[in-house]
Amino acid sequence: MARTLVRLEGVSRHFGDVKALDQVDLDIRRGEWLAVMGPSGSGKSTLVNLLGGLDRPTSGRIAFDGVMLADLSESERVRFRRENIGIIFQQFHLFPHLSAVENVMVAQHYHSLADEKEALAALEGVGVLDRAHHLPSQLSGGEQQRVCVARALINQPKLILADEPTGNLDAENEDRVLRLLRDLHAAGHTLVIVTHAPRIGNLADRRVELQHGRLADLTVPSEEIERRYDEVLVQMWSLAEDGRVPEAQRVKVPDVVDNRRTLLGMAESGLIFQPGETLEFTPRGRSRARDLVRRRRLAEVLFSSAMHLSDPEVEVAACRMEHIIDPEVTNSICSFLGHPRQCPHGRPIPAGDCCELPIIS
Repeated sequence: MARTLVRLEGVSRHFGDVKALDQVDLDIRRGEWLAVMGPSGSGKSTLVNLLGGLDRPTSGRIAFDGVMLADLSESERVRFRRENIGIIFQQFHLFPHLSAVENVMVAQHYHSLADEKEALAALEGVGVLDRAHHLPSQLSGGEQQRVCVARALINQPKLILADEPTGNLDAENEDRVLRLLRDLHAAGHTLVIVTHAPRIGNLADRRVELQHGRLADLTVPSEEIERRYDEVLVQMWSLAEDGRVPEAQRVKVPDVVDNRRTLLGMAESGLIFQPGETLEFTPRGRSRARDLVRRRRLAEVLFSSAMHLSDPEVEVAACRMEHIIDPEVTNSICSFLGHPRQCPHGRPIPAGDCCELPIIS
């Protein structure tokens, strides 16, 4: 799992009696494309302003690469924004009396020293080098937006924020900007894009939806959904081992806004019976849970005994390994380890086909 770049904890922003954002918890991972969606007035732009250091929350905490933004003075916050964040606005906000290359060089000046060669290279990267010495009024909307992208990228920011970057563009220029955003994402940039358009949201790694200032939904790719299903299955197995009834309220999965949505998806996939307060495996779900627990705990034994990793390292490494080893390799590891009965934490390891012990069901 990619490391977190930005973390919001209980973030709220009030304007008088209006709660533009209300108790938002969100992690933004390095290298991901996050789409922020929702109706007008839902708090999308407020969220971008807070992420970009253009505003301060009324309450809550925002940590950017380990730096608490609330601890920075106004001047420190301005400098931090210039060095770490690139912002692409819907309305462009180009200086009207400066050429395209000069607009990019202004951003350089605020960061360090203006360098025309670097600015021209940035414009070439977004496909408007031939318009470098034109004023904004002489550029099309799509060309102006690409100049904005070059300006946002010139100081090599850790995070790129875009507020409705294609909102004022025709279909042709929208396609050009979207191709540019896809290229940036493929190159490893972290993107947070505010959009109304499902087409743009579908390009993202994850989509969050705001409603009335609250995080109402979080949509993730199918691989991530399956990993969450696996985490729930493992937790259900562990609860049953401990003699505790697997209940919906006891299942906690990182990054899940609404556990109920995950549980309903698992029921539809035939992993658990239709969830109520008590969760119950289907035969298919129980078999998958047993295999997951077996792989994870065998991996813990392997990393602990054979590789001498510390306890925290064992758990992290085992969680990563469980999804990449197939049944044949699992049995080979089990045989190599002498068919261990317990993991380093004292929990039983479900027996497999390679074991003489009966399979735990």
